[in-house]
Amino acid sequence: MDHPAPGNEQIILVSNRGPVTYGTDDQGEQIVIPGGGGLVTALSGLVDLTPVVWVSAAISDEDVRLQRNAGDATIVLPGVGVRTAGRFVIIEPEIYDPYYNVIANPMLWFIQHYLWNLSRAPEIRRNELDAWEFGYLEANRRFAEVVSQELAHRPDATVMLHDYHLYTAPADIRDAHPDAFLHFFIHIPWSQPDYWRAVPNHIREAVLQGLLANDIVAFHTARYARNFLLCCEDLLGLRVDYEQRQVQWQGREVWVRSYPISVNAPAFEAIAMSPEVLEEEGPILRRRRAHLIVRVDRADLSKNAIRGFLAFDTFLDDHPDFAEEITFFALIQPSRQDVPEYVEYLDAIRDVVSRINTKHGNTDWMPIDLRVESNLARAVAAYKHYDVLIVNAIYDGMNLVAKEGPLLNERDGVMILSENTGAHEELGSFALSVNPFDIENQAEAIYQALTMPADERRERLDHIKRIVRENDIEKWLNAQQADIAAKRNGDPQTAGHG
Repeated sequence: MDHPAPGNEQIILVSNRGPVTYGTDDQGEQIVIPGGGGLVTALSGLVDLTPVVWVSAAISDEDVRLQRNAGDATIVLPGVGVRTAGRFVIIEPEIYDPYYNVIANPMLWFIQHYLWNLSRAPEIRRNELDAWEFGYLEANRRFAEVVSQELAHRPDATVMLHDYHLYTAPADIRDAHPDAFLHFFIHIPWSQPDYWRAVPNHIREAVLQGLLANDIVAFHTARYARNFLLCCEDLLGLRVDYEQRQVQWQGREVWVRSYPISVNAPAFEAIAMSPEVLEEEGPILRRRRAHLIVRVDRADLSKNAIRGFLAFDTFLDDHPDFAEEITFFALIQPSRQDVPEYVEYLDAIRDVVSRINTKHGNTDWMPIDLRVESNLARAVAAYKHYDVLIVNAIYDGMNLVAKEGPLLNERDGVMILSENTGAHEELGSFALSVNPFDIENQAEAIYQALTMPADERRERLDHIKRIVRENDIEKWLNAQQADIAAKRNGDPQTAGHG
């Protein structure tokens, strides 16, 4: 296998999951499996423009075999960007499992989405403490070691780390390379200081100190950036400059910025016209009644699907004249079914849908059409034809459904949007804003959306389409690159949002 010569790539991307993983088919031949998830999709815009080294965890046995054969060299990643080299971080299962399944998910995910019922969880016992020490910290050291090896070949490279799996790696990288430029983007919410007090001091302090080892710490929204600054002040006792959005840490000036991520509008619009999507439109149009409500989500606790269904139940109670005239199409993708809380949540979703359908439905009409599956073509077809799109997340870093759906909608559909999504900062003025915990509020929003005058529906949707197209994925990437360049040059005039 060919290995790129060191020194050409000036960006080192780091994420738990990478753009591809390798496997073998039934004949033992190697196959390349594209990486999934919004993070990989977002970063594809960057790797399409410039050569990078992408450091990610070895997920499959074939990943491990390839990297061991390559030693410390990079591996060419076929079909990824203009010239993308890869490094797989080899992490044994006994380390990866506690790193990923005990600390990253669910501990850090839960604390950053405010998902714990604090009267009962978390319970920090020896299992969690060992998972932190021998799982999360060790996995992060493995990532840092590989990044440090790459920096030895290209010391002027910018290291761009991503998400909650890698909070402590920057401190180890900084120790090995004091002059390296480190940029960290957090794709999920950042909770307020008091909620972080639910985890032991040494864990939360290591998280914050690891992030402060970066030159820039970035979030999707100004709210989450401010929450991080509050944590630095309240939990570490640091002096914070809220106006300049910066923290002094170990003789360095750490910038804290926000860049709202978006979608690749032309790519999604092309998908909307694909044969696969056109084929899915027929069944959706045949099943719909006078009105179509849509939700597209992962079966994640943070997405708040159950309260959305309960709001629909309340709406039908309050407005029985809509019976048999409306269909609620819900496409729910299974998520983290190795975590007990997620298994229970998916079961609860099925139970509440069954109760609502039994209560309101009849032999000719089923109010909720629930599909538990991952089907992009079907989701895009539903986006095109909804009258109401429900995005009622408890908390969300951004929520790209809130951008994808309106971008592709052809029926002047109205979006109901939780005030706790990152997307609300940009789109809330043109959606129907709701409190995600208030069932009555959401039920009333459904009625308001369905009875809204046609010209108002069209105006709201046109504004959202314009914002999504203008604040595209390229703008998200360019804003970060501008701040990186400004920080390197000592320029206080920066592109990041306040």
